[in-house]
Amino acid sequence: MARKSGTRAKSTMGRFFGTALKILVGALLFSVLWVLLYAVVPPPVTFTMLADGNGITKDWTSLSRIDRTMVRAAIAAEDGKYCSHNGFDRAAIEQAIERNAQGKRIRGGSTISQQTAKNAFLWQGSGWTRYLRKVPEVWFTFLIEKIWGKRRIMEVYLNIAETGIGTYGVEAGAQRYFKHGASRLTPAEAARIAAILPLPKKREAISPSGFTRRYGNMIRARIGVVARDGLDACVYD
Repeated sequence: MARKSGTRAKSTMGRFFGTALKILVGALLFSVLWVLLYAVVPPPVTFTMLADGNGITKDWTSLSRIDRTMVRAAIAAEDGKYCSHNGFDRAAIEQAIERNAQGKRIRGGSTISQQTAKNAFLWQGSGWTRYLRKVPEVWFTFLIEKIWGKRRIMEVYLNIAETGIGTYGVEAGAQRYFKHGASRLTPAEAARIAAILPLPKKREAISPSGFTRRYGNMIRARIGVVARDGLDACVYD
């Protein structure tokens, strides 16, 4: 009887692991196909948009119709090493861990690639859900770097990033704040949009004050550095 019980237990465990392996392989295959689809099709909606109770205003705009100043502003604000990393900025991650361990202002080390992976395929969240998201975020970041490349990543990022209450993408943001399209953004306007990207519900692009105004001015100055040093070259190769 003991031998039969042991055999049944092994059989049950074998079926469990076999099923788990099939689910894992299926999930990986699905994720690859999902990334391949978004390589050519604009993401129609994201989990962040679906969770937004303020409606959804967006207008997908190809990168060729977005002023290069906006790309430079995004790099200046969010990811100065965008063209030189493989999706992850190890130095920024280590600095964020060190600052957070010291109890200083919480800062992330996410690159534009990581933010795009999160925005396009995953959820926002905080607390334990944030840590639960990290593993798939790494996987999707790896996939979009390998499959999409830098130009497509930037294009998707600038089209699905939240730029205001119920507003997504820089085209909708430009129309909302400046009454014209993203193809005519000035350095000051692009810097203001980039300055509110981390907290678009709490920061003002029109007549900003305090930290947002200072941050926007700093981004505007950095736009020239991005242009001078060719830090956006990978987007336009």
